[in-house]
Formats: sequence, C-alpha cells, structure tokens
Amino acid sequence: MSTVTTDTPKSGSKFETKFDAEAFAMNVARAMESGGKALAAYLKPRESGEVQDRPPAELAEVVKTFTSVAEYWLSDTSRSSDLQTKLAKDYLDLWGSAVRRMAGQDVEPAIAPSPRDKRFADPEWKSNQFFDFVMQLYLLTTKWAQELVRDAEGLDPHTRRKAEFYVQQVTNALSPSNFVLTNPEVLRETMASSGENLARGLTMLAEDIAAGKGMLKIRQSNPDNLVVGVNMATTPGKVIYQNEMMQLIQYSPTTETVLRTPLLILPPWINKFYILDLKPEKSYIKWCVDQGITVFVISWVNPDKRLGNKSWEDYMKQGPLTAMDVIEKITGEMKVHTAGYCVGGTMLATTLAWLAEKRRQRVASATFFAAQVDFTHAGDLLVFVDEDQIAALEQDMKTAGVLEGSKMAMAFNMLRSNDLIWSYVVSNYLKGQQPSAFDLLHWNSDATRMTHANHSYYLRNCYLENRLSTGTMVLDNTLLDLSQVKVPVYNLATREDHIAPAESVLYGSQFFGGPVKYVLSGSGHIAGVVNPPASNKYQYWTNDNIKDANVAQWMKGAVEHKGSWWPDWRQWLSELDPEEVPARAVGSDAFPPIEDAPGSYVRVRA
Repeated sequence: MSTVTTDTPKSGSKFETKFDAEAFAMNVARAMESGGKALAAYLKPRESGEVQDRPPAELAEVVKTFTSVAEYWLSDTSRSSDLQTKLAKDYLDLWGSAVRRMAGQDVEPAIAPSPRDKRFADPEWKSNQFFDFVMQLYLLTTKWAQELVRDAEGLDPHTRRKAEFYVQQVTNALSPSNFVLTNPEVLRETMASSGENLARGLTMLAEDIAAGKGMLKIRQSNPDNLVVGVNMATTPGKVIYQNEMMQLIQYSPTTETVLRTPLLILPPWINKFYILDLKPEKSYIKWCVDQGITVFVISWVNPDKRLGNKSWEDYMKQGPLTAMDVIEKITGEMKVHTAGYCVGGTMLATTLAWLAEKRRQRVASATFFAAQVDFTHAGDLLVFVDEDQIAALEQDMKTAGVLEGSKMAMAFNMLRSNDLIWSYVVSNYLKGQQPSAFDLLHWNSDATRMTHANHSYYLRNCYLENRLSTGTMVLDNTLLDLSQVKVPVYNLATREDHIAPAESVLYGSQFFGGPVKYVLSGSGHIAGVVNPPASNKYQYWTNDNIKDANVAQWMKGAVEHKGSWWPDWRQWLSELDPEEVPARAVGSDAFPPIEDAPGSYVRVRA
C-alpha cells in the first residue's frame, strides 16, 4: 500500500507530499504493535530470571558527584539566588528576541550551536522560529549546567571531571534532536511517509532489544555482506599455533623476498584483531605483507567464566612470549619486530620491560599504535576510574568471571555519545533508516569479554596507580623499569584520540631508555591508525624533539606530511634492519597449519 502521495509541483519548486491520514493511522497501529514487541523482548529475560534488574553502580556515582556540585551552590542563599537569576535572565532575553523576530525584526541569536554540531545542521533549526527557539533554549540550559560544574569551587579534579562528563551525558540525552516533535527532520519524514518511519523504527527497536537479550543493543551497521573471513579479515594466512588464550596467525607472503626479521602484532583484547584487517583496501596487515614483511598476529580468545582468573601475567606469557618462541622455531629468528595497538601496546611495553629485566633479547623494535604507558593524561576514561568504582566493578566481575564486552563498548561509545549513540537512536528508531554496511562500525559492535583478573590488574596498575611509568609495577615477581627498554620505538599518536590522548602518548615517550620516534597522525583512535596510503586522507607530523614538551609545543617544530604514516613507518623499519631473505612458507613441520585465517577464536561473539 502506498503511504505517500505527491502532487506535481510548480516549476522550480520542491516536491510536496500530501499527508495520508488513513496510512498514518495504519502506521501508528504498526508502531504500537512493534512497541508491544519491544516491551515483551525487554520483559521476557526478566521473567525467566536471565536478567535481574538492579540499580547500576554508576547511578550512585552520578548522584554522589552531582551532590558535591549542589552542595556548593546551595550552601549559600545569595549564591543559589544569583544562579537562578542568571538562568532566568537568559530565558527572558531569549523570549524577548523571539518576540522581536516574530515582529519581523532581524535579531541576532542569543546562542548558536557549534558549526561542527551535526545535530543542528538542518537549515530549519534556524529558519523555523519554533525550532530555533527550542534549540536556543536547550543550548542556554546546557551552557548553564556546564557552568554549574565549571564555577563550583572546592571540587577536587577527579570529581569535577566526573561532573563534567555526567552533565555532558545528560544534556546530550535531552537534546531536542532526540525527540519526534522537536526535530524538524524527523517531523518532515513523519509527514512525508505518513508515519511509516516510526513503524519501521519501532520494529528495529524491538529487534535490537531482542538481540540484546532484554537490553538495547543499538545497531551501528547493517551486518549484511559483513562476515569475518568472507568480506573482512580475508588476508590469506593460517593459524599455525593455538593455546587457551590465543591463536597465532602467520600470513602468506606475496613477495619473492621479505625482511629477515618478522613482525609480531599484539592487538587489544578489548576488541578483535581484524581492525587491522578490514576490507582488503583498508587492511594494514595485507599492506605489510605486500611490503615484504613476514607478519604474525595474535588473535585473542573471547574468554568466558572458565578463564576468569587469567591474569596480565598469563596474557603476557601465553601471548607475546609464547608467540616469540613459536616464531623463532618457524623462522629461525631470535628477534622480532613488534607492534601493539591500544591496550595491546601497554601489554607490549610491560613485556619489553620484563624481557629487559630478564636480560633476554627477543625484540628488534617496538611500534605502538595509540597506546599508553603513562596514564597521567589518560583523558575521559579516567572518569570511570577511582577506588569506589573499581571495587564495585571488581565485585561484579568476580561474580561473572568476566566483564561483558557490551559494558566496555558502552563506555567507549559514551565518550562520543552524540556520534555513537544518539545519532543512531535518531536515524534508526525515529527516522526508521537501516544503517549502512560499514566494516569499521561492524567491528566496533563485535564486542569481546575481559577476564576479571586481567582487567582488574590493568585498571589498578595503569589507570588508578600509574605504576608502569613510575617503575613500581610488579609482574611475575619482577619489578618493571621502562628506562631499561633500549630497543628503537616508533610511537604513533592520533590527534583527536579520546582513548589514548596524543598528550598522554607524547608524555609516555619520555620513559623509554632507547631512541623514540614520536609521530602524530590526523584523525582519531581508529581512523588515524587505519589509514591506507591509497586513500590519500589525513596527514601526519614528525618532530625529533620529545623531551620536556607538550603537544602544542611539539607541533610548533613539527613537519606536516600529507597522507598516511604507513610508508614512513616502513622506511623506519628498513633503516633499522634492511636485510632480506627468500619469502617463507607458512608454518613448519613442527607447526603445521591448523586452520585458515582468521581462525575460529575471532568468530566467537559475545
């Protein structure tokens, strides 16, 4: 049944659509039916006992933090009165300007959104007086709430950081762009389709709650034609070793000769390794193979409760240390080039310090992709780190054995909630638009679990106590000292990183004992790393001076290079070790191939 009719417009005008009341009534009925299914999908696991609702531990943190802010403003009558007066004056000024605009006067807005704020990009937010008023009212209220935190005296830095973060989450959620009646784009779509968008959207909402087993699992990508091993992670190779913690993949050579020293890549276990092997045109792994490098990659297990007691030490010994032993037996090379991404880089740094203390020379060079070894400037994730929050999380993890990947994914999404949460709420459930098939976002939603012992060690030793850079971290009864790490380091940061801020990576560069090349890439934590040369996107900066400098100072002496940093890294690798040997076969008699890459561990979904 057609739900939209159109009239032939006058010359030069836009097509107009007639609202179909009958179709609208049918679509509302469909939407209500889907709403009932969504409610049923929410209630079913609770009725069966699969899900037990209880107030989230984070709620207590929010209340405690906002109470600290409120105590400052409410402790003084004149202070709280001034606060109310300021907001009332802003509202009255906005109302006055709105009235003058209705009278035909040209009036400057009381407040305007940032040009980069995509929520208010539609022209009707400014051209329509109602939407313009609602938008300005929201922006003024948001500004007032942010100033409440900014101007509250006596808050310790951590409480202020938490308050700023929580205010941002609340105000993002309450944006008028997130509601049907106050979003001009959604209203136009609703009228044009006679409500079919809402029927489609609530159908997707019901499906996403069912997929999340009673929790909303927002789809960020259409999974059609995005299958690991079929459309992504397709670089030819074999799993040549596995244990309970990881599979080790060796990739098939595509060149007649290769660098003598092989490369071992340590991806994060918070996410899956195929971020470095998306579609072939984006694959860093394929590019390395095509550059004449023998590439080995660790594919971490997606752990369950049985592996809950696996610690940071277990990950190190059964991960990179075991991989180095296997690589030596296959290639005959005692040393490897290494690369670690995000928390995989932090693991690599601890492994290097452990090897240095044991006086074992296994590594020729170390490359870090958006990885931290010092957490002084660790950014927004510090919001989730203090003794109370970690203790509460540890209690939950101890019961379950693992931290569910969905919880970590939500924490990362909250760092950019407008882009990674609310934009999809609007497009999926209000506009009824199926998201496009996007390999990166499909990977982002392919969550992994974390063992409670490993994650607890990471949070306490790195984020909470910052032990690695201060030389007080103990691993395997060994005191770690980064200054004893003498291997050459290529330390890549990304300029817009919310997870491993460029400032943090630069500061961390100073703790290594050998030569460090700090490189700053354009874009963020993913796109700044996964930036193939053929795309000709972004840029990177180099500057040999990393001592006693922050990023702003470092940038003053930096040289900008257009495009990808990948060729610069490959040149750096060749200068360290240019010797080549005939391309190697995959595996050996002692380590025959077990299965085709990308292996079975990566296919386990949480």
